Amino acid sequence: MSEIPAAPARTPDPDAVIKSAYALGVPRNYGRTRGLRRVPEPHKLVFIGHDMQGRPQWLAPHAAHAWLRMRDAAARDGIELQLVSAFRTIEYQLGILRRKCERGQHIDEILRVSAAPGYSEHHSGRALDLSTPGFAVLEEEFERSPAFAWLCANAKTYKYSLSYPRGNAHGVAYEPWHWCWSSNTRLRDVKRRIADRAKSSV
Repeated sequence: MSEIPAAPARTPDPDAVIKSAYALGVPRNYGRTRGLRRVPEPHKLVFIGHDMQGRPQWLAPHAAHAWLRMRDAAARDGIELQLVSAFRTIEYQLGILRRKCERGQHIDEILRVSAAPGYSEHHSGRALDLSTPGFAVLEEEFERSPAFAWLCANAKTYKYSLSYPRGNAHGVAYEPWHWCWSSNTRLRDVKRRIADRAKSSV
């Protein structure tokens, strides 16, 4: 039996990290203008296996158990859901931002596809980025996959919903691969209605 790796350390000073993000150009009113709240890191994480690159991945307990059930249900239906990313610390998100800035990307372009540190659903330990064989990772073409169709039909059973459909209120680029667990039924219903409206307008 393989040994479970140690859980990642949480960000010791989230406020300091967010100040560093401001210094890189993140607007101080980012959360208000995007309709996003600060996302705290969870106290407890559960190991959910390794991602496509062999890195250990973690989720908060309820999201983790729901993910494992959903993955196994998809497999029984002949669908392979591959794990790309799960929990990310606020500090890790700052590293993503900093690397993109160093490559010369403008902050507005970065924030269209990556949440500012402190505001990513990945910090909560409830969000997953998913892929499936035969489709490019973290690309819109995932929406044409049998895996995406299966998620649209079945993810709600496991309390997962698509976070960023086309036309979402947060100004975040469409991410068919990004799914988040929530115990809030009303919130999931709102997200589903937005996604349905976006589909009907295409």
